[in-house]
Formats: sequence, C-alpha cells, structure tokens
Amino acid sequence: MDNGLTGLLGLCRRAGKAELGEEPTAAAALGHKARVILLASDAADNTRRKAESLGQQGNAPVLTLPLTKAELGGALGRASCAVVALTDMGLAATAVQKLSQADPERYGAAAETLGKKAAKQDRRRREQRAKEKARQAKSRKPWAAPPAEGRKT
Repeated sequence: MDNGLTGLLGLCRRAGKAELGEEPTAAAALGHKARVILLASDAADNTRRKAESLGQQGNAPVLTLPLTKAELGGALGRASCAVVALTDMGLAATAVQKLSQADPERYGAAAETLGKKAAKQDRRRREQRAKEKARQAKSRKPWAAPPAEGRKT
C-alpha cells in the first residue's frame, strides 16, 4: 500500500510537523497540538489504549494505519515507530484523505471531518491576513510632496 502516504509522512517529519513515539505524541495531544494520531497496525495493546485515551483528551482522531511498525518507521526515517501525531491540520487532512482513497469505509468519516476542519482553518487564516492588510493600509500616511527647491533653510 503506497498511494503516497509514506512519502507524505516523511515530509511531515522533515517539516517538523510530526511527533514520533509515545511521549512526544502524548505531549502534542495534551497540548492540543495533535490533529490526528496514527498507529501502526501491529502496535501493542497498551500503546493502542494510551493513544485512544490521548486522542480523547486532545480531541484528535486516532487511526490505525495499514502499515507495520517497521514500515511506518521506515517512512519516518527510523527503524520502527508505533505511534505518530501529525500537528499540521493541512498535512493531517491530506494524509487521512490518502488513507480514505485506499479504504473509504474505514477512513472516509475521518477524512471528511479533517477536511472540513482544514478548510475552516484556511478560511480563518485568509480572513486574518485580509484584516491585517486593511489595518496596515489605514495606518499608512498619505503621500506628501517633497519640499520645494530653492527654499532656504
């Protein structure tokens, strides 16, 4: 299964938008920074329970990937990795969309939810930029002609 998901996960790690392992994932989830928590298919039951608890506390969906720990770790530049939290809404929505393309029944609802959240965040960001531009335009002083030449000072 490689519809670009492993490459996207590697990109997230290189961009600093992925927290790898249980402790960094817990910190991201409890700080409400995690947008989605992804588990390897062969993650231990204790890891799975802990991730689901963190997902509830941090209001982030927890999804089991069709990748093993070795495959997930390989995508992230490690030997193995059981759990990863994506902290960027756009990248998280894209990753879940890729999962949804492969298995719509399993990941479709999560993809739709994260897609709506990403669109809402993008809209808010555009509105904030427009407000900032308007504020800057108002604070500019109007253009004034330079002093006339021949004036003695």
